[in-house]
Amino acid sequence: MAAPLKLKRSGAPEREAEIVAITDSIVTARIDGEEVSASLTSLTDGSAMLAIGDRRYHVSGTKRGNSILVAAAAMSAEYQVVETRRGSRHGGLASPTIDAPMPGTVLKILVTEGARAEAGDPLIVLEAMKTETTLSAESAAFIKRIHVQVGQRIDHGATLIELGPVPEP
Repeated sequence: MAAPLKLKRSGAPEREAEIVAITDSIVTARIDGEEVSASLTSLTDGSAMLAIGDRRYHVSGTKRGNSILVAAAAMSAEYQVVETRRGSRHGGLASPTIDAPMPGTVLKILVTEGARAEAGDPLIVLEAMKTETTLSAESAAFIKRIHVQVGQRIDHGATLIELGPVPEP
């Protein structure tokens, strides 16, 4: 992961979370200043099992604009992405994946693996309820992997395209 992802939950109680590292199936986060490591196992429906010590939680989440919606057991919350300084040559991706905001069908894939995309470039077109939705890059990136094919039905939250940081010259 190029740079930590900082999140803030408003409401009662207000919480701050920072995803410090993700390696294989281990996630390290700093929650209200306390560092926590957990194992994360992806499930076929796009959700995951999160294990912290001997406790296990069924979790799911989706990105919506500049926020991430998270559900874990009976808790649900919306976290806002805390803006980091722009203009750094070492800045990371705004988001490492393009995920389906709704269930639907892949109509067009507008990029190829290994290609470079700039912020705002259209990447993929979905159809849901007879409406076309174009998903675009949020920051400069290269297309690491395309997980879907044209005509494929996808579920809400499914990873469509995996992005990587643009290599420095």
